[in-house]
Amino acid sequence: MTLIYLVRHGQTAWNKEEIFRGRTDVPLDETGLKQAELAGEYFKGMKVEGIYSSPLSRALQTAEKIAQFHRLKVQPLDGLLDMSFGNWEGRSLQEVREMDRERYGQWREEPHLIRLPGGEGLDEVRIRAMAALEEAIKKHPEGSIILVSHRVVNKALICGILGIDNSHFWQIGQDTTAINLIQYKRGGYVLSLMNETCHLKALQSPSPFPSPQ
Repeated sequence: MTLIYLVRHGQTAWNKEEIFRGRTDVPLDETGLKQAELAGEYFKGMKVEGIYSSPLSRALQTAEKIAQFHRLKVQPLDGLLDMSFGNWEGRSLQEVREMDRERYGQWREEPHLIRLPGGEGLDEVRIRAMAALEEAIKKHPEGSIILVSHRVVNKALICGILGIDNSHFWQIGQDTTAINLIQYKRGGYVLSLMNETCHLKALQSPSPFPSPQ
């Protein structure tokens, strides 16, 4: 059996400002680096056979923070690249909503049916991401591996391993440095954990209200 820990990268300035990132290489911000360090702590002490990442810096930085606790080199996998948002990349959500209202509405309501101008559709993302997952599993038929990718890619992968169509895209949550666990055994997948962020508790602001005890 192979255990696949699928991780989303940490926060970037464009995440916070709701700007479409896609293939634009935006690095982690200060919070994102702290999140990545905490994700690394989550895997500390775990036996890991391989660590793979999208080649974009926000994913690689996250993967490297995890790899520092293991004697492993992060291996880039092109299939884990973020979705290409084409003409939307570098634009804010509000700007896209105003300039491309019809297509943005379809992205929100029927994400499985749209292919973005100059970019990709979810089917393309799913096909290449599933191929990358299968490639990593072939290299590690036993043990635990970590794949670090992006929100859209993780959502498409989760749809893929569950055998559901991409119309369920918005029903899957993927917060920054979310951890998901996929078990692969005898040719089948089981999703054991999704959108785990317990490792980020140290970043939560303390309550302004005193404890009743």
